Amino acid sequence: MRGELNAGERMWSSSQASTRGVMEMGRVEAGPSHFPKKPAPRNLARANLSRIYAVKSCSIGNRTGLSLGQCYHKISSTCKCNLGWSSQPSRGLSDHFRGYSSASEAVLTSQSDFRKLLVGNEKIGVLLLNLGGPETLDDVQPFLFNLFADPDIIRLPRLFRFLQKPLAKFISIVRAPKSKEGYASIGGGSPLRQITDAQAEALREALCEKDVPAKVYVGMRYWHPFTEEAIEQIKRDGITKLVVLPLYPQFSISTSGSSLRLLESIFREDEYLVNMQHTVIPSWYQREGYIKAMATLIEKELTKFSEPQKVMIFFSAHGVPLAYVEEAGDPYKAEMEECIDLIMEELEKRGITNPCTLAYQSRVGPVEWLKPYTDETIIELGQKRVKSLLAVPISFVSEHIETLEEIDVEYKELALESGIKQWGRVPALGCEPTFISDLADAVIESLPYVGAMAVSNLEARQSLVPLGSVEELLAAYDSKRDELPPPVIVWEWGWTKSAETWNGRAAMLAVLALLVLEVTTGEGFLHQWGILH
Repeated sequence: MRGELNAGERMWSSSQASTRGVMEMGRVEAGPSHFPKKPAPRNLARANLSRIYAVKSCSIGNRTGLSLGQCYHKISSTCKCNLGWSSQPSRGLSDHFRGYSSASEAVLTSQSDFRKLLVGNEKIGVLLLNLGGPETLDDVQPFLFNLFADPDIIRLPRLFRFLQKPLAKFISIVRAPKSKEGYASIGGGSPLRQITDAQAEALREALCEKDVPAKVYVGMRYWHPFTEEAIEQIKRDGITKLVVLPLYPQFSISTSGSSLRLLESIFREDEYLVNMQHTVIPSWYQREGYIKAMATLIEKELTKFSEPQKVMIFFSAHGVPLAYVEEAGDPYKAEMEECIDLIMEELEKRGITNPCTLAYQSRVGPVEWLKPYTDETIIELGQKRVKSLLAVPISFVSEHIETLEEIDVEYKELALESGIKQWGRVPALGCEPTFISDLADAVIESLPYVGAMAVSNLEARQSLVPLGSVEELLAAYDSKRDELPPPVIVWEWGWTKSAETWNGRAAMLAVLALLVLEVTTGEGFLHQWGILH
């Protein structure tokens, strides 16, 4: 688990941070190679590099320019991009920029004039995507059903996909009692909706202060307000330009990917939405404002310890199934590691050189998830006589069950039982001003290319996301999983990696066999319990 960084002062779960692209100065390769199986070599000059997806704001002398695509540049140098999904801006944008002579970007000397140019008579909307959470204890079981009925959460073989909803029903009923206990311990429901609504209002105000009037909507994947409800309101408001902003800093198939797959299917079924100009900001973990906001929260919490310099900074991220990363090319792990690297670099600039480690929480089911696991890592740190631990919920920007109950209660108790004497936890970002202002800047930077990816007709099959990353990732998982060699070839018992994989397969086959029997015979305890009818 341990790797050495910066003269041995830092430890974390991986020896190097991966980058999301295969980079040579001035060139980025598009396509599946965006998500390498092995970590890309770390660029030692990365402190002088900046990266944005979809739109890049570049500095040229004292002027500001914009360019499209995944872009790397050195400060005060020309921005060079290899565009993976569109080499031309939309026609309307071309008309706006016709008077400018640069081949790669339009240089505007006034930010205010530029923003007025972007907005014009358009009705701009921002759609925030999030997971959602049950607001009452009665909502827990139907929320869990919606979660496990998503094929991006539980993937069944094609032959058994008709069992997706019965299996989701079964799992949700079995898990509901324990989940209700967790939600009861944090007040009887998730605060995620209230916090996300507050973030939406704060973002609207920040955009207004930056001379970009916009309406901000919230679309939850598994509970109210559902994405479908948000889209209906967007249509009623007559929005003409839409920026889609998942509230997940790092991209994953199971979070942003699932929400965008749903959104794409909604767009294709509605003529108004098909013709509405839109763009997506797929991930934003590397943005300066986000990194600085996280570093500030960590710095503040460290001061509460008796010996701040001896505190282990413990990044705990939401886990994803290992197969998503190893087989489907999900960039989540690479983006998470790079995100932590950037945060630690920012802390070092402030004179903070604490050791850090990364682990993954919230795994579900018997299949193997990203390791190391948070609970196992806490025990190991206690055995290594770590006495002070500061937990950082790195993949969460809002407080919810995973932070308020899983981290604050379960992991804290485990840490104290494991010999850790001092425990602290960094709060989720919520409406932290630097964070919200940076999200507003991300929206503004994406506006010049709203419409560049707009679907032109009902039969179109292009992706919503720059470089087609969502479709590429999902297609790669669906088409290549059967072609890849199995992760293990020997049956083992116990808790080894091989055994864990086989145990998961055996458990899934047993559940599927039970469901097939119930569906075909119409009898069994699932019918007796009313799960199946």
